[in-house]
Amino acid sequence: MIQSMTAFSRTQGQGTWGTAVCELRSINHRYLELVVRLPETLHALESAMRECIREYIKRGKIECHLRYQPGDVAGAEITINAHLVEQLCKANERVAHFLKTPSPVHTMDILHWPGILQIAEIDLETIQDQVIILLEKGLKDLVAARAREGDELKQLFLQRLENMKTEVARVRQHMPDILAQQRERLASRFKDAKVELDSGRLEQEMVLFAQKIDVSEELERIDAHISEVRRILKQGGVVGRRLDFLMQELNREANTLGAKSADVDTTRASVELKVLIEQIREQVQNVE
Repeated sequence: MIQSMTAFSRTQGQGTWGTAVCELRSINHRYLELVVRLPETLHALESAMRECIREYIKRGKIECHLRYQPGDVAGAEITINAHLVEQLCKANERVAHFLKTPSPVHTMDILHWPGILQIAEIDLETIQDQVIILLEKGLKDLVAARAREGDELKQLFLQRLENMKTEVARVRQHMPDILAQQRERLASRFKDAKVELDSGRLEQEMVLFAQKIDVSEELERIDAHISEVRRILKQGGVVGRRLDFLMQELNREANTLGAKSADVDTTRASVELKVLIEQIREQVQNVE
């Protein structure tokens, strides 16, 4: 089974430990790139979450966004530093003596002062297991979504490969006709020039022409590459880079086929092969 690198999943969990929402976005990337966004109070979990993601995903850019609201057991109780509040009020009274029209101090002004609000540290041991369980559920959903799209891509690839096989068979079948047409063309030129036809010279010209347009090796290599692509698709796993390499090799053979073309049909087949290869290659960029 192959996997696409484009997917999205969203999971939510809640309990006495709190409420958490985990969103995972996956897009194509040459390597594995992780972007983990956590609340300030949960930054200590980043390393464990990255390790968890690596167990499920091997390639692609993964964005993980975790939103968390502490529960009663988490211990995130807000307290006020009363001593600091008292000191701020006294300082405000002293400063007010120097002002002609002092403005009143609002409650929110005091609350915004650094250190006034004190939040007890969250007990990470209480929620870490729950967060990882939530993350794993999201990763399983993400992998399932990637697999579904990967299966669709696989069917598209197999269809294009079958069309490529048809083009190769058509060229191979047409090669004897090309040689026969060339023989007739040479004979006609000798006749138009009123030159006596030398059978030995004609055979020599035909041998040279056959060598020049011989594409049997290119067709065999295209067949071999197509078989290898099918084998990789059947095997599954992390195959994106190997498929991309094979598309490059197929394109090289299709170019050579076009360069050796001696008639319109072979040229058309070369162009059609390159179109099919490019269609696969574009989608291969999105395969893990």
